[in-house]
Parts: sequence; structure tokens; C-alpha cells
Amino acid sequence: MPDTYATTQGDMWDMIAYKFYGTESGMNVLLEANQQYADTVIFPAGIQLIIPEYTEPLPNTLPPWRR
Repeated sequence: MPDTYATTQGDMWDMIAYKFYGTESGMNVLLEANQQYADTVIFPAGIQLIIPEYTEPLPNTLPPWRR
């Protein structure tokens, strides 16, 4: 079951992603799980967000012809 998070005044998507995942790249996963707040840029306090599991994909360093 995913975790939840109650926002504090001034939270932003990238800050929340970094807090839970250690990287801002999880921001899109947060947005997908909380589509009703997709238009929110800066959160007020007390919004309950769903925090799904996220694993950062490994970079693919092979050239295209070797993938």
C-alpha cells in the first residue's frame, strides 16, 4: 500500500519527490498518483498526497546499436 504525505505550506512537486525518493525524477510518478492536484505548483498545508513506490531507472549507457 502506498504511503501518504500531508503537505506543508510551500511544498512543490520536485521537493516532495526528493524528500521521498532522493531524486526529483520521481516527480512524474507523484503527479500520476495525484492527478487531481496536477495544476498545483505550490501546495498549501494539509493536502494529502499518495506517495507510490518508485525506483529510479538505471541509465542506459550502451549506444543505440547495442541495446
